[in-house]
Amino acid sequence: MMTQTIGILLFDDVEVLDFAGPFEVFSVTRDEHEGRPFNVVTLSETGKMITARNGLKVVPDYSIKDHPILDILVIPGGYGAREVESKNSVIIDWVKKQDTQVKKMTSVCTGSFILGEAGLLKGKQATTHWTALDRLEESFPATEVIREVKFVDQGHLVTSAGISAGIEMALHIVADQLGVDTAANTARHMEYDWQTGY
Repeated sequence: MMTQTIGILLFDDVEVLDFAGPFEVFSVTRDEHEGRPFNVVTLSETGKMITARNGLKVVPDYSIKDHPILDILVIPGGYGAREVESKNSVIIDWVKKQDTQVKKMTSVCTGSFILGEAGLLKGKQATTHWTALDRLEESFPATEVIREVKFVDQGHLVTSAGISAGIEMALHIVADQLGVDTAANTARHMEYDWQTGY
């Protein structure tokens, strides 16, 4: 399998573990036959430093104009996703375009609101942070909101619940792409208690 490029969108007031959890999972994954299966990059609208929730400053690798071709896109959540970026037409248009190009479009927590505003949840099942489930249902009535799950896999589209659930989703994608053993080894490396469910 060729190395896949995973892009993680960053923006001001992004929830830290929403992006750092999947970043860690995909970055430390090793395939015993292929080596490093994922190249993980971060990007933001401008490519300039963002200030995540609670003040963490992060410098993205790319802007939305100069990033490499992505195979998987991770849209994290937080206040910035729910209240700002979901209303940012530049980001919404970019996400729509990426959806036609990536193999998998994913969200963590309230990153689902960005996907919803881009029209990507219509006719789909999806989930989000437990505090935002009602709001997701009200905002996107054509979406079947699933409760009390860590993630919802619709094939091309994968949404996950709040914050740490992004780790579960990332491990699920590793299992889907590279097998349960590789995902289990990744979880073990992270000392993360992963119940495979496979």
